[in-house]
Amino acid sequence: MLLLSEKEIRNLYSMKECIGDIEQAFRYYTEGKTVTPVRTALTEKKLEAATLYMPSYVEAAKHMGIKIVSVVPHNREMGKPTVQGVTLLTDAATGEHVAMLNATYLTVLRTGASSGVATKYLARTDSKICAVLGCGAQAFGQVQAVMEVRELKQLLLYNRNRAKAEDLKKRILELYPDWRGDIVICDQPDKAVQASDIVICSTRATSPIFDGDSLSPGTHINAIGSFLPHMQEIDLTTLRRSSKIVADTLEGVLHEAGDFLIPMEKGEWSHDEIYAELGEIVTGRKSGRQTDKEITLFKSVGVAFLDLVVAKAVYDKAREFGAGTVVEF
Repeated sequence: MLLLSEKEIRNLYSMKECIGDIEQAFRYYTEGKTVTPVRTALTEKKLEAATLYMPSYVEAAKHMGIKIVSVVPHNREMGKPTVQGVTLLTDAATGEHVAMLNATYLTVLRTGASSGVATKYLARTDSKICAVLGCGAQAFGQVQAVMEVRELKQLLLYNRNRAKAEDLKKRILELYPDWRGDIVICDQPDKAVQASDIVICSTRATSPIFDGDSLSPGTHINAIGSFLPHMQEIDLTTLRRSSKIVADTLEGVLHEAGDFLIPMEKGEWSHDEIYAELGEIVTGRKSGRQTDKEITLFKSVGVAFLDLVVAKAVYDKAREFGAGTVVEF
């Protein structure tokens, strides 16, 4: 078995590569070439923590696997990562477990890449200003992906704990030392949203983080923070104002996304208003953005076939370049 650490994966695999692989993964899914049961989420309510078990098989990759990822917000108080994960990769033909990958960084990368693909098809091509609401573990990957597909000139960062926004700003500037854009830390999310062409929501909020009336015509939203039924970042106004609501998978969002489930339970909104799955747009079965005035919303809770495709791509590169550590069990 090949073991791959986060450092090794960072050296092997870029956001640009990941966006290409994720776009292909959505094609596989839409073409019926993946098998992905709904993930199992175990929660520790006192700590507001969750561990997710995510299996998948992708025919084209000739591998199956499972990712186990834990989200423990209170870890930051002990100086530990809030998101930790591993992926076990299995050869579908032989049943051999060929690799174990650190999935913490890969989760951030593939979640960002999903938003990158959505942004490619749904955001205005002239989008220049991006608001980031929630500056935790996932936000960095979200920014990387959006900057890969759009030429941003300004980032507006908001976090209840301003220090986290300051830290994200520092990390972005370190990664993009030659970027000529501007980064502003905001105290009011609604003002950041109002000024933006693209809005990233990456919080663990249980109630909406901005007023949907703040959205300007033509805005695109990537909502990736809430992934459990009780979590909610997006309000009813945002849903009603969105011309196109796109899901990573219908099965996933209707099982887990509080952004949809909460207003559905109240009888205020119907899942029939979801326009498409992202794969339908990637494959051309449905149109992406059609006018500059549309408000578009991409909702993602994450799905295991994305992790499988990314893990296989990293495994192939590692074998090509002789990276990782081989162990015998």
